[in-house]
Amino acid sequence: EVQLVESGGGLVQPGGSLRLSCAASGFTASSVYMCWVRQAPGKGLEWLSTIFTDGSTTYADSVKGRFTISRDNAKNTLYLQLNSLKTEDTAMYYCAKDFFRPNWQRGQGTQVTVSS
Repeated sequence: EVQLVESGGGLVQPGGSLRLSCAASGFTASSVYMCWVRQAPGKGLEWLSTIFTDGSTTYADSVKGRFTISRDNAKNTLYLQLNSLKTEDTAMYYCAKDFFRPNWQRGQGTQVTVSS
């Protein structure tokens, strides 16, 4: 059974940093592409970043240069480093398997709140 468990969210001031983690089980995360997405209150899902099987990465313009996706193959864990956070980054953050396919899967999410 595929499971994704996100953690690391919290309350942070503008300009601050957080590192989100996503522990994967039931499959090998390095054998598929994995994404981070978010959903702000009252808004739709927003794709943020993808890490491919070869380790290459892509980012949405809204987070490029501020967020970094990475993966620890030994721990089967995905990460998202969030730097220079803005109030508009406030959202529930999810890691996602097969995000661009109909039956994509996500975890329960971790809340990030950016506020002074």
